[in-house]
Amino acid sequence: MKQVISIGKQDFASLRDENYFFIDKSDFIKEWWEAGDEITLITRPRRFGKTLNMSMLNCFFSNKYTNRGELFKGLSIWKEEKYQRIQGCFPVIFLSFADVKQTNYQDAVSKIKRIISTAFQQYKELFDSPKLTEQQRTQLQNVTPDMDNVTAQSALQELSCYLHLYYGKKVLILLDEYDTPMQEAYIHGYWNEFTAFIRGLFNSTFKTNRHLERAIMTGITRVSKESIFSDLNNLTVITTTSERYSDCFGFTEKEVFQALEMFEMGDQRENVKTWYDGFTFGKHKDIYNPWSITNFLKEGQLRPYWASTSSNGLVNKMLQSASPEIKTGMETLLDGGTIIVNFDEQIVFEQLEKDENAIWSLLLASGYLKVKKVEHRGITLDPWYHLSITNLETIGMFSNMFKGWFSASQSEYNGFVKALLQGDVEAMNHYMNEVALSTFSYFDTGKKYSDELAPERFYHGFVLGLMVEQRENYMIRSNRESGFGRYDIMLIPRPQKKGRLPAVVLEFKVCNEKKEKNLEETVKAALQQIKEKQYDAELIGLGFEKEEIHHYGFAFKGKEVLIGE
Repeated sequence: MKQVISIGKQDFASLRDENYFFIDKSDFIKEWWEAGDEITLITRPRRFGKTLNMSMLNCFFSNKYTNRGELFKGLSIWKEEKYQRIQGCFPVIFLSFADVKQTNYQDAVSKIKRIISTAFQQYKELFDSPKLTEQQRTQLQNVTPDMDNVTAQSALQELSCYLHLYYGKKVLILLDEYDTPMQEAYIHGYWNEFTAFIRGLFNSTFKTNRHLERAIMTGITRVSKESIFSDLNNLTVITTTSERYSDCFGFTEKEVFQALEMFEMGDQRENVKTWYDGFTFGKHKDIYNPWSITNFLKEGQLRPYWASTSSNGLVNKMLQSASPEIKTGMETLLDGGTIIVNFDEQIVFEQLEKDENAIWSLLLASGYLKVKKVEHRGITLDPWYHLSITNLETIGMFSNMFKGWFSASQSEYNGFVKALLQGDVEAMNHYMNEVALSTFSYFDTGKKYSDELAPERFYHGFVLGLMVEQRENYMIRSNRESGFGRYDIMLIPRPQKKGRLPAVVLEFKVCNEKKEKNLEETVKAALQQIKEKQYDAELIGLGFEKEEIHHYGFAFKGKEVLIGE
């Protein structure tokens, strides 16, 4: 009988009890246990099975599941008797920060206090135990959602102590999605005070906790040690480029193809591979996103399942205000190319705006980019990452993001694109001024609007928007050599559109008041540059006639735009 797929169920016991579709990842238990690391941090993109694996660990080790060995019968871990013997033997504190998405410091801390308080309530046997002193039982009662910060920061260490006393065994601590509140704190501007609170909580829980046997944390990003882990010398970090646990999160190609056969979809292998393959962990390639695969198995339709659930707040914020160099890198990636960049996989949120290369680390950790190769250069062997877009589904995610940049002026943006393809300069001017008025400041990174920077940032954002909007009609080129210089934007009709759509060369210039009296003169200068530098050379080399090529000069002054041909 074919198994039923339950979408979104992340409780291991429930999946096994109800015999829902499940791919065996229990070797993760063995690999983690035998590694012997005191505190492990594993980063993986969202919806890659982190929560389900943590639930599986909880069911395996927690003494709340002492008599539930049947949950693991038939799984790989149950083949070894020594693991059967330790199932259900430890007190476990299992917490998740996945829902800590508050927009201010007070609410975020309050939410964490509620999570800690709930963890205490799971062990009510402690409250009246003679194994604890009267003072200790009183301290248990003091852990409530209304407790002060100092009490909250030491609460998990105290719970570890009481569980150790009661059960005679040190505790395991499982913390899922540890970095969700970090990202929210950064986005909403309460980073410094929040990380001070978390640093105290983590130090007490993981560093000075002599009642801790082992701990494991999961998240999307590797937050810098200086931010919240400054005192944790016992932390083992496993990122997407690490070799360990490389096949424990996500589905391998073998697992995916077996599942397709099970659900009588074996003929969809190539389509599934095109859409959902591409993730690489360590040297293990051909990893698939579990969310996309399970949804496809259930629905039988190729759709951007993973991308459509995306919460891209931080990524969007970073990309929209990124420098032209970063946006040019994105253009290369969207065009199917590879970029080579140097960055630290450790994300220092406080420096995201200062060190722009950190955006690549964020995109890699989030699963939107994959590592094709890592080379170590120089005497210090700094890592240089060869990055490309992960798969067709993530292209769709970027496409929606870049289209969203112009959502405030969507009708005007669409009107401009239509006018551009029709050669209607008057309409182009009308619509482009409306678009620029709505979106210029959106692309500017400064504390206040910058007349000098905004046009260039807008231009590169505009290119990305064109690339995703006109992908089927045009190959979009930006800042490429042609003739005797570098043109700004070139739209090359795809072979099937040749003869039906014009080829287009666009040149952008900011009005230089020392050289030009007005925008009209700036437009003339832009058009003259196209002619003098022979930007048509590439198009003519591709077989386009002069009359098939349209030239447009864009002149910017503040939020004013003038277009001429």
